[in-house]
Amino acid sequence: MAPTLLTEEQRKELIPKDWEMVVGRDAIKKTFTFKDFNQAFSFMTRVALVAEQMNHHPEWFNVYNRVEITLATHDCSGLSVNDTKMADIMNQFFNQLHQ
Repeated sequence: MAPTLLTEEQRKELIPKDWEMVVGRDAIKKTFTFKDFNQAFSFMTRVALVAEQMNHHPEWFNVYNRVEITLATHDCSGLSVNDTKMADIMNQFFNQLHQ
């Protein structure tokens, strides 16, 4: 079954508070900052493995210790539950690296 766009109620409930809407696009974004490149790349590797399992791949940009991520679901041209799940997983991975 193809993903569907989030309703307004779902958006308020499911989008993590530390993610922000992308201007001019139905997508969310966040910048993660790490100790160094190795930690950033480790994070990206963990996310890549989950993304492949979910068949839901982020748009991302990495420079040294910074990873900028945008999430949207291409199959429904906007935000779906897949994006909020992926955002939650990324936040969890980030927090694990910073314990």
